[in-house]
Amino acid sequence: MAVATLSNFSAFTTRTPSLSYFSSSSSPFPRTTNFTFTTLTKPPTSLSLATSPSLPRSSFATCFSSGGPPSSGGGGGGDHGNGGGDGEGGEDRERNKKEAAMAIAEAGRTAESLPKDLAAAVEAGRVPGLIVKRFFELEKSVVFRWLLQFDGFKERLLADDLFLTKVGIECGVGIFTKTAAELERRREKFTKELDFVFADVVMAIIADFMLVWLPAPTVSLRKPLVVSAGRVAKFFYGCPDNAFQVALAGTSYSVLQRIGAILRNGAKLFVVGTGASLIGTGVTNALIAARKALDKSFLGEAEDVPILSTSAAYGVYMAVSSNLRYQVLAGIIEQRILEPLLHQHKLALSAICFAVRTGNTFLGSLMWVDYARWIGIQ
Repeated sequence: MAVATLSNFSAFTTRTPSLSYFSSSSSPFPRTTNFTFTTLTKPPTSLSLATSPSLPRSSFATCFSSGGPPSSGGGGGGDHGNGGGDGEGGEDRERNKKEAAMAIAEAGRTAESLPKDLAAAVEAGRVPGLIVKRFFELEKSVVFRWLLQFDGFKERLLADDLFLTKVGIECGVGIFTKTAAELERRREKFTKELDFVFADVVMAIIADFMLVWLPAPTVSLRKPLVVSAGRVAKFFYGCPDNAFQVALAGTSYSVLQRIGAILRNGAKLFVVGTGASLIGTGVTNALIAARKALDKSFLGEAEDVPILSTSAAYGVYMAVSSNLRYQVLAGIIEQRILEPLLHQHKLALSAICFAVRTGNTFLGSLMWVDYARWIGIQ
């Protein structure tokens, strides 16, 4: 150890000229005095910095065996080591803070004028200046300003300013395709069975909205979990809302967390699909029963739809097929491919999103028919 080497100097003595040689001429030879290096028996304060756990023991010995200072690469180990090696993430967060501060200053605003959750994210360096600028741009619209009051809409609009457009596209396409399918299936009975058509279309709209909402990329502004939260809750808390979404600077997701996003959204879509089908099928059966009671000629024209099996089947379909298709659509095709290419051309981007989502809806309809026939509910 270097400390032990230094302490050995305490026993070392030398003969050096005394100052009295120069003050007294009576002595023909210089007197000698013993000096002891007692001040080095205690390691200097700077040595204690090298005992940081982040430096390997061999590195510590190498640094000080020659009496030199530690290298610049290990000097910050004591601070950054406890953070899980997030030196690069720390730099990103500091850069985010500066960018956000510049965006706030350019807009002539203060941090206090931001929503509390966004202000906390800015202070922690979790959002870059681009997100703050997008918030100010969205606030200029009366509709968006109202939607930004709701946490779910705020997190999605900050991640994608075309989110509302995509909701409109999906629901509009869903209404058109579902109505067309009902017209094809019922033909001349379409107007006579408008109540059934209405119930089916409403359930389709709800399902379409959730298929856009759940897999949409978000800017996480959630409050930290309580310390007593379980391991499962902590794991899913750290998962993104879309398995393939781009992580902001200062944030990263592991492969396991991205898989967790697929599982979590799958569970939610199973509940949504099963619930929507239960309500829709139940309403349809109630309408059939009412029609049979009022119109005796309707007795042989319709059969009750099996509620439980149809609802469970639709829930599984949404959890697997719809979940994966919409995760890929929102996270890869739109956010990673289309938006970087057309982010300056919103109209063209909206048109291509419309085409892609229409094709995805058509593909989903084909897959549902094949799946329903395969399991025997159609």
